[in-house]
Amino acid sequence: MAITVKDVAKKAGVATSTVSRVVNNHPSISEATKKKVQKVMDELGYVPNIAARNLGKRTSNAIGIILPPLNSKERMANPFFLEIIEAITDESRNNNMTTAVAVAKSLNDLLEDVKVMHTQKQVSGFILAYAHQGDPVIAYLTENHIPFTLIGQPYTQHETISYIDNDNQLLGQHATEYLIEKGHRNILFVTNSIKEGIYFERYFGYQKAMMINQLKPYDSVSIIEHTDYADFEDTLITSKASAIVVLDDIFALRVMQLVQMYGYQVPDDISVISFNNSILSTLTHPYLTTIDIDASQLGHEAVRMLIRQLNGENTSITKIVVPHELIERETVIEYKK
Repeated sequence: MAITVKDVAKKAGVATSTVSRVVNNHPSISEATKKKVQKVMDELGYVPNIAARNLGKRTSNAIGIILPPLNSKERMANPFFLEIIEAITDESRNNNMTTAVAVAKSLNDLLEDVKVMHTQKQVSGFILAYAHQGDPVIAYLTENHIPFTLIGQPYTQHETISYIDNDNQLLGQHATEYLIEKGHRNILFVTNSIKEGIYFERYFGYQKAMMINQLKPYDSVSIIEHTDYADFEDTLITSKASAIVVLDDIFALRVMQLVQMYGYQVPDDISVISFNNSILSTLTHPYLTTIDIDASQLGHEAVRMLIRQLNGENTSITKIVVPHELIERETVIEYKK
């Protein structure tokens, strides 16, 4: 039979309420009593029922992970989110906390999930693994003073939202400058998202690199609808592109397939560079040249930042930037006219 509070109280010679106060580290209990009760708990092998404790206190010992709307198979299979979840779960475990994940196909559905998790006290706070323009989830969390940390740069409330991110504008600039250094001049930026923060920031970085080098930046090429795939071939022909910057690794593999379907070879005809350095970047040939964003550190730091909030620390001015690293592989070569 499982050891109960009553068993501990009986052997320690104290009331059950005293044992509960010791478990919850209540300040009214003396150090001597705490040590005596703790000794008995250790001897009996008593493990406090954390779920019951949280229910009684109307609090939780869990962190909610909110993923962006996963409205396509590509987004659902993106290794970045698995890496983020693993890192957040690992750091939460280090702090004796558990995790719960909110997943939906739309922002409105995500909002409903978050409301349930909050009102039922399933979690103490949230980590958003995305930054989305006009996000109703952030609005709800802010209006209700719910602790949360953002992985990404907020569109508004920069001085009140704590966040951790890469310098995505610098990432876009670095990737584009690397292609320019290799002799490429006609460079496209291709994306499958036009609403998330990483798109804006990385595209701005692309534009900045092109203009600094006195090259004309192209409008970003969005491949989202079915008709966009056909239009992409025309864009390749009219732009005479010799290189492409792609929003992330998993979409880069799709772009490489399209390029080859249209009769081009990667990297002989068109070089490709992307971001994230996910496991997919080395699963097919040619191996993908990419920028490592250190997803693991993003997840770990996000948990630490949230826990500081939960402990009552003011983190409104906390902005952490995680460094990146260019990983040179096989999809970028020197441009030859």
